[in-house]
Amino acid sequence: MDARSLRGLAHPLRMRILDLLTLDGADTATGLGRRLDENTGTVSWHLRHLAEHGFIEEETGRGTRRERWWRAVREARRLDTNDFREDPDSRGALSVYLHETVHRDFGQVSTYLAEDWAPEWRDAGTLSRWADLRLTPDGLTALNAELEAVVVRHREAAAEGGAAPGTEEARPVIVQLQSFPRRERDER
Repeated sequence: MDARSLRGLAHPLRMRILDLLTLDGADTATGLGRRLDENTGTVSWHLRHLAEHGFIEEETGRGTRRERWWRAVREARRLDTNDFREDPDSRGALSVYLHETVHRDFGQVSTYLAEDWAPEWRDAGTLSRWADLRLTPDGLTALNAELEAVVVRHREAAAEGGAAPGTEEARPVIVQLQSFPRRERDER
C-alpha cells in the first residue's frame, strides 16, 4: 500500500465500510447506511472515495442508476508501517489506520465472546496467548511468515474444496494474530 492509498483508506467510516464489504459481500449505500447508522449521502461519498483508491468497485449489471452496488476488490495488500513512520505527511493516516484496525479487531473478538455459539463452534474458537517466547527481530519475522503461510494454506484448501462431504457446513472464520515485542520491566 502506498502513501496515497493509506491516506485514502485511513478514515474510521471508510474502514468500517470496506470491512463490511469484505466480510459480507456487495451492498448499496442505502444498505450500508442502515447497517452503520449513517446518512446514505455520507456513505455514498465515502464509497466513491474508496473506489477512487481502488479498494472497492461498482458491481456492474446489478442495481439501477440510483441504486449502485459496491463490492470489495479482492486484492492482497500489504502495509509495511516502516514505509510511513518517518513521512510526516503519512504519519497521521498511519496512526488512524492502526488505531481503527486494533479497535475493529477488539470489537470482533468481543462480539464473538458475547454471542451464543453451539458447543462445537465455541470449543473450536480460541483466544491464545504465549508470553514466554524470546525472539530476535529475524525470529519474529520468521514466526509471522510461518503463521501467515498456515492461514494461506487453509484459505486455498477451503477455496478449492470447501467443507468435506458429510461434514458440518463451513462458516466464515476470522483469524487475528498479534505478535510484537514488549519491553522488559527494567527497560520501562
